[in-house]
Amino acid sequence: MARYQVPQFLEIEDKIFGPLTLKQFLYTMAGAAIMYMAWANLPKVIAVIVGGPFFGLFLGFAFYKVNNRPLADAVENAFKFLMAPKLYLWKKRENTPEKKAVETIRHAANLDMPTLSGSKLKDLSWGLDIHETLDTLDDIK
Repeated sequence: MARYQVPQFLEIEDKIFGPLTLKQFLYTMAGAAIMYMAWANLPKVIAVIVGGPFFGLFLGFAFYKVNNRPLADAVENAFKFLMAPKLYLWKKRENTPEKKAVETIRHAANLDMPTLSGSKLKDLSWGLDIHETLDTLDDIK
């Protein structure tokens, strides 16, 4: 039987440009390019006022993390939230007591309940009993 090495640390990006990942390098270069264009085409004071915030934003995209997620993800999620509709409509469904009981049992059967008994055999028998009860309720309808 052949043994294969399983990759570890999949969330960590490879360092390509010295201590920088590809994303960090590209964000830093984009910020530097904007700052250079502003510096070359505008008076120096205005270039710092206009290009500085862009350079800072791109450095933030490259290096700053919010809740262990990149700043770019936080900005993207903020725009999605701001652009999404905020109107939620609720429609009441008429449930008979039998349908409600079946839905409640089905919902309880599909949940991953923590094992309280500590015995796998008891948990298995409980799960089989629930499925048997659901089949019986389906036959009653």
